[in-house]
Amino acid sequence: MRIGYDGKRAVNNMTGLGNYSRLVIEGIAEHYPEDTLLLYTPEMRDNARLGKIKSMPNIEFRYPAPQGLKGSLWRTFGITNHLKADRADLFHGLSNELPLNISSSGVPSVVTMHDVIYRRLPECYKRIDRFIYDFKYGRSCRNADHIIAVSQRTKDDVVELYGIDPDKVTVIYQGCDPQFRREWSKEELKALKHRLNLPERYILQVGTIERRKNLEVTVRALSNISPDMNLVVVGKDNGGYKRYIERLASESGVLSRIKFIEGLPFADLPGVNQAAEIVAYPSRYEGFGIPILEALESRRPVIAATGSCLEEAGGPDTLYIDPENPVEMVQAIHSILSDPASARMMGEAGKEYAQRFHGEDMARKIMGVYENTIENFKSKILPKKDC
Repeated sequence: MRIGYDGKRAVNNMTGLGNYSRLVIEGIAEHYPEDTLLLYTPEMRDNARLGKIKSMPNIEFRYPAPQGLKGSLWRTFGITNHLKADRADLFHGLSNELPLNISSSGVPSVVTMHDVIYRRLPECYKRIDRFIYDFKYGRSCRNADHIIAVSQRTKDDVVELYGIDPDKVTVIYQGCDPQFRREWSKEELKALKHRLNLPERYILQVGTIERRKNLEVTVRALSNISPDMNLVVVGKDNGGYKRYIERLASESGVLSRIKFIEGLPFADLPGVNQAAEIVAYPSRYEGFGIPILEALESRRPVIAATGSCLEEAGGPDTLYIDPENPVEMVQAIHSILSDPASARMMGEAGKEYAQRFHGEDMARKIMGVYENTIENFKSKILPKKDC
């Protein structure tokens, strides 16, 4: 099989969509070495996270022709010409969208939908962005021969908000990078904490610093827990929201107990997880919640929020709070810190729950979608035989 992929996020994005793209590509390439994977990307950047992909012999990169469409225009309209020339059997859009002319390509298509958050929390997005997402994502869902949703919540949203037949959507949970499964030694963690100047005891929250991720509920809780417990925030500021968080922390008297880290090397993130006493992820809305899975793989007790899909990612042993209720966050933190034996049990149970998200299972299910999609596509275009 020759499978085409939208490779832009795999090449350029260091967080969620990029991580998912790389996991899918690496998983399919590793477990189906007889297949050829064609990665279509407007450009190639110096990205250390592509080392494994570049080393795999059954992966090939494709770029815009010297004369022709470039950048986003090529990604939106030009890829389809390459699919024909490359004799691709299927194209997979890995990040919510497909080329707008994919239906005329003669190649069956699959799109992965990660979330429709801009519809659920419109106040967190600019009007022009909501319009663009609605046009591109909705059209991609309607044009795709099949849709992969990263959670049941995302499937339900796609069906409800885009009017898609539920039989056209398959839920396939994503995994996280295998490096989170390795247990760091005490010496490694001590060296990491020294190098990054991490506090001795801390709660960790990973994610873009923006209203939706709800860092404020953790900051508000901080003033009501032991003063030797700190908060480490890993993520970049979005739209100046960090200034609001700093002002809130200053008013609450906890600013000195918060350490912000932007641009943390990905190789350090498993250690930062494992050195934390608790991982908090009280996001108001998500499509899946990879930081939760990374924490579970790191054997950390997790506090997440109700209201979207985080129960799917966290499982039965994660604690869940109302994202608008800092009192519940305080209570959840206290319940973990006051019972170390229970916290260890949460970590072990979470690690066991995370096994269901390993990459081999994800690759197998995605390949099943590919095969069924190609078979159904062929049955539509082949002439029917006379009885």
